[in-house]
Amino acid sequence: MSRSMPMNNSAAMSLDWDEAGAIAPAIGLAASGPASALAPVNAADKRVLNGQTDINQLAPFKYPWAWEYFLNANKNHWTPLDINMAQDIHDYRHALSPAERHVYENVLAYLTTADILAMRNIGLAVMEKMSAPELQIYQARQVYEEALHTWTYQHCIETLGLDQAEIYNRYRVVPAIHAKIRIANERLATILRPGLDLRDRAVLTDFVMAYVFFAAVFEGCWFFNGFSPIFALQRRGLMKGTAEQLQYIMRDEVLHSGFGIRVVRQILQEEALTLDPDALAAMWQQAEAAEIAYAEYLLPQPILGYSAELHVAQFRHIANRRAHQLRIPEPFAGAENALPWLDEQANLRKEKNFFETRVTEYQAGAGLRWE
Repeated sequence: MSRSMPMNNSAAMSLDWDEAGAIAPAIGLAASGPASALAPVNAADKRVLNGQTDINQLAPFKYPWAWEYFLNANKNHWTPLDINMAQDIHDYRHALSPAERHVYENVLAYLTTADILAMRNIGLAVMEKMSAPELQIYQARQVYEEALHTWTYQHCIETLGLDQAEIYNRYRVVPAIHAKIRIANERLATILRPGLDLRDRAVLTDFVMAYVFFAAVFEGCWFFNGFSPIFALQRRGLMKGTAEQLQYIMRDEVLHSGFGIRVVRQILQEEALTLDPDALAAMWQQAEAAEIAYAEYLLPQPILGYSAELHVAQFRHIANRRAHQLRIPEPFAGAENALPWLDEQANLRKEKNFFETRVTEYQAGAGLRWE
């Protein structure tokens, strides 16, 4: 008997793609006729959504900017184990006031859940709807980065010996934290549903508005502004390890927000859509109200160099920056930069004391633009 088994052609042929996929059967299948060639992919035929080109063929690019986002994201490669947290243990136990510990713990309590929500939204809802591979490749990197951020918060919690169950459950039991997660879940629920027909204009409009919220508010404002209280501690020489972790994360989040906003602009152009001014106004108002409640819970009394009023004022300033990127009117006209030190403070510094931190020269320091 032959040691090789004959291939079951009827089963193998079930792997044939439909006409839209138009790919030849796997090697080894018996062909009933001569193989036919396929037309080459034309970059101009690609679309962000509802595209009909081959999703498995990367180039030629229609969106070279998406590939640049992917390359830049890889310049910010790191893990939380690269950063020395020894001083943070001392600071948390002996240097922080009760009010400062309250701020620190609740920033982590919000971020731990928010980054998992971000990971699921990109990985389960947004990425699979993109029909150009250069977009999906960056978003695959983004999913990894959200998981890395979650590891980072967990690493901080474990290192300081915090009660994990208590910290992680705060988003459920603290109304001001829960409200932000609830709003995000509600606004993103439309794109997490399976089987969306994005050829339907009403469904497409809902998808775009959800993506605007995710890129401009959730990642672009709430995350961006959410790190500021820790950077305020860092300015005073406190919790520097955690702050350095957040510096790396913030660089990722700036790219995430910028990419999402760029995708939204591309969709608006390709699909000839216009964002509803009333829907945008309601989105910003809801986001501001949630941020005010969060700031008042986080900072019922000011800590040295930071207050609830500054936190909210900075949210409004950042919201205006995101509106500029979206090329829509400012939601908070005249809002000023309440934390002029933030951009410099949040940037990574390459000067390292050999005995304080692992000496790792990241290319990321000069390679990324913030906006």
